[in-house]
Amino acid sequence: MKKIIKTNPMDLAMQILIYIIIIALCLIILLPCLNVLALSFNDGKDAARGGIWFWPREFTLNNFKEVFKDGSIMNAYSITLARTGIGTFLSLMVTTMAGFVLKQYDLPGRKSITILITFTMLFGGGMIPTYIQYKNLHLLNSFWVYVIPSLVSVTYLIMVRSFFEGIPDSLEESAKLDGCGYFQIYTKIMLPLSKPVIAVVGLYTAVNHWNDWFAGAFYMSNTKLWPVQTVLQQMLTKAMSSQREVTSVAQALAHNTASVTSDSLKMAAVVVTTVPILCVYPFIQKYFAQGAMIGAVKG
Repeated sequence: MKKIIKTNPMDLAMQILIYIIIIALCLIILLPCLNVLALSFNDGKDAARGGIWFWPREFTLNNFKEVFKDGSIMNAYSITLARTGIGTFLSLMVTTMAGFVLKQYDLPGRKSITILITFTMLFGGGMIPTYIQYKNLHLLNSFWVYVIPSLVSVTYLIMVRSFFEGIPDSLEESAKLDGCGYFQIYTKIMLPLSKPVIAVVGLYTAVNHWNDWFAGAFYMSNTKLWPVQTVLQQMLTKAMSSQREVTSVAQALAHNTASVTSDSLKMAAVVVTTVPILCVYPFIQKYFAQGAMIGAVKG
């Protein structure tokens, strides 16, 4: 005979309140995204009248045609994809290797090295010294200015090291008894057991590479090596400075305004730059929560 568990009215009320809060938070996140999507597919002149929320009133693809009208956007996408792929792979390789080394308790000067690495989180040289340093290293107007300076993030390094420290030392000791060296322990034991934290760090690193426009704008004068974010940033800057904003219906009727406005162009640019990186999340979702939690607790 099944035992019926009575629910406390206070507990039931708290559960309902929690669900309401969660649904409200989801709507707060989702509704602005739907609004951006609707505006990106809506005629710019019509959008200037307002009243568009979650569905386009006059559907059009002109906003996206304007974004892709300049052929440089496709070249910029190739630069961004190459930067994201190469930068993320090399960053994961260096970060996991460094984390594995710092995990070794018999490493000479381990504490001093950790303190020096952590010190870099608190202080930086600034923009001008950084620019001079990149110039002396011949990184300006080079593809590697996107990759080499961001090879290691101290935050991710500490997260990976903390994850490695959570792996039982008995596994490493048994591997040493079987004749394995440090490199074999790293590749055959540590990396296979570290998929959650690698997924999290890889995702964060890829998003940072994908969304970065600063390096292209400040360290790259060769427009053929601009990433897509820099190209779109320059495109939006020109659009906002050259195109008159439509602020009322009267202005829209008085002036033969183009169907693409700076606002509609901005919304299309947001969609173009956001959707590709969002497609990565479903593939690593099963590792994401576990890796983020372990890194937070152990760190």
